[in-house]
Amino acid sequence: MKTFSIAKSRRIRSTPYTSRIEKQGVTAYTTYNHMLLPAAFGSLEDSYHHLKKSVQVWDVAGERQVEISGKDSAKLVQLMTCRDLSKSKEGRCYYCPIIDDKGGIINDPVVLKLGEERWWLSIADSDVLLYAKGLAIGKKFEVKIFEPDVNIIAVQGPKSFKLMEKVFGQKITELKFFGFDYYDFKGTKHLIAQSGWSKQGGYEIYVENTKSGQDLYDTLFEDGKEFDVKPGCPNLIERIESALLSYGNDMDINDNPLECGFDKYVSLDSEIDFLGKEELKKIRSEGIKKKLKGIKIDAKEISVTRSLKIMDENNTIIGELRSACYSPHFKQVIGIAMINKPYWEDKQTVKIDINDQTFEGKVCDLPFI
Repeated sequence: MKTFSIAKSRRIRSTPYTSRIEKQGVTAYTTYNHMLLPAAFGSLEDSYHHLKKSVQVWDVAGERQVEISGKDSAKLVQLMTCRDLSKSKEGRCYYCPIIDDKGGIINDPVVLKLGEERWWLSIADSDVLLYAKGLAIGKKFEVKIFEPDVNIIAVQGPKSFKLMEKVFGQKITELKFFGFDYYDFKGTKHLIAQSGWSKQGGYEIYVENTKSGQDLYDTLFEDGKEFDVKPGCPNLIERIESALLSYGNDMDINDNPLECGFDKYVSLDSEIDFLGKEELKKIRSEGIKKKLKGIKIDAKEISVTRSLKIMDENNTIIGELRSACYSPHFKQVIGIAMINKPYWEDKQTVKIDINDQTFEGKVCDLPFI
């Protein structure tokens, strides 16, 4: 089988840790926000098992920040998201779907409130900065919008807590989930949140001082030897089992938050103003026509690079498979699918063609685990 590499250019940026992960044996990249994002270090399944029992250090600098500051910053951030941020607090992270005027999802960042007039949007893979600038210009908001030089290191896995305590001291163990604070490393303060794109627990270190961040990266591996630390990256198997949705794969601008199960982040009955609010009210009143669900397929392998059509027993197309993998836990293929009404009921029998073979499956709820 032929292998291909990504041609590096100014349009696809490396990260401060790229030279390190290449020495550590990265075997595949993808691109994320115009940056290199490690996609594999050898076997996906081996990395999955290791992540669930030990600790990994990830180069996720591709998770870029959009900084919005100034007098009207809170107004702009609230205008972009359907989640009510009126009672948000400094030092907290908030999962916030960003939508357009029709209710379509543009991104699903974690929003960090750094101050009353300063916010970071830790974005998925789409150009939120341009969207924010367009809204600010149109509304004549007094804000400053830019991409700060922040390159995240994620420390994930059940042993991440012990490793981070060893590096930063006992105080970091007091940090609550989706909380953040500043912690000292050899005289440099780093913003650290208890968060990350896995359900195994861990932290994300928002590195602003590149030199210190590179030293920290090396220290995590040196101090992590007793915890069986390894380099890693967001794991397809673990994130699908945990139903951690991927923007651009499981959902995009053609889907709305109600279809994607984000009801608790959609504040339609509050007094806040955001784009798409009236459209989402109409959608809620009429009822959604499709819904993200899980699907279990009686197959042992699959590779999804595009959506695959899902059919019922009469070969009627009832939805599409958007992400899938073989799950060692369930010993079969599982996936995240957008299913049309009324076929999204649990245990609905479906058929799907994979590599010119037809396999049966069943619809189920999310998350799988």
